Amino acid sequence: MPHAKINGIDLYYEISGQEDGPPILFSNSLASTLHMWDPQMPAFEKHYKVIRYDSRGHGKSSAPEGPYSIEMLVDDAIGLLDHLGIDKTDFCGLSKGGMVGQRLGTLHPDRVGRLVLCDTGCYMGPPEMWEGRIDTAGVDGMEGVVDATVMRWFTEPFQKSDPAAVDKVRSMILNTPVPGFIGCCRAIQGMDQRETIQAITAPTLVVVGADDPGTTPDAAREIHKRIKGSKLEILPDAAHLSNIEQPKLFDAAVLGFLGKA
Repeated sequence: MPHAKINGIDLYYEISGQEDGPPILFSNSLASTLHMWDPQMPAFEKHYKVIRYDSRGHGKSSAPEGPYSIEMLVDDAIGLLDHLGIDKTDFCGLSKGGMVGQRLGTLHPDRVGRLVLCDTGCYMGPPEMWEGRIDTAGVDGMEGVVDATVMRWFTEPFQKSDPAAVDKVRSMILNTPVPGFIGCCRAIQGMDQRETIQAITAPTLVVVGADDPGTTPDAAREIHKRIKGSKLEILPDAAHLSNIEQPKLFDAAVLGFLGKA
C-alpha cells in the first residue's frame, strides 16, 4: 500500500483511473478517509488519473499530536504532488478538503487547474464553537461525536433509505484517530479565508447540499461571491456529504464544470 514520506509523516494515497490521463486530486472531510469518494470513482476514472489520499490525522496516514493548520494540510497536498511528479492538477475537496482547496488556490495558483469546493466554508467561527467537539472527543473518543456528526452529514430520509452507506461513513468516523480529529479541528478553528480567497484565479465551482446544516448554502454563496467568476451548484435533498447522498447529480455537476461530461 503506497505511503509517501511528506513533511515528516507517512501520507497514504491511492491512484486509479487513466494512467496517462489528466490528474485530479481528491481531499477528504474531517473524520473520513479517501473512501468517502468511492461513489465518484466509476465516473471520474473514465476521464482522469485519480489521486486520493488520507489527510494527515486520518485513515492510514500518520496522526501526530496537533494542533494542525490549514497551511500545514496544504503543504501535505503539495508534498504529495511533488512526490508523484505532478506539476498541476484539478482539485476536488469537501468540507475540510474544500478549506484546503481554498488555501491551495490562494498560495499555489500555478499548481491548480480547476478547483471544486464542496460543502465547505471560508470561515467556521466562532472559535468557541469547536471547543465542545474537541472536549467531547478528548474525553469520550470518537464514540462521543459520531451520532451528532452523522445527523449533520446526512438527511433523515437518506439515513433510512441507504443505511449501508451511512454505516460505512459511521465506521470512518469511529476509526479516526482522536489526535488527528482534534488536530484538524484546531486547523478549522483557526481558519479565516474570507479575504484571502478573493485572490483565487483558478476556475472554481462551489457545490453544496441544499440541506447542509454545517457548511450551509449561505456559506457556499459567500465563497461564490468572493471568488471572481466562480460557479455555484446547490444539490437538492442532500446534507453535508452531498457527493454520497446525490452521487449522480454531484458527478454531473462537477464533470460538466471540468469539461468531462
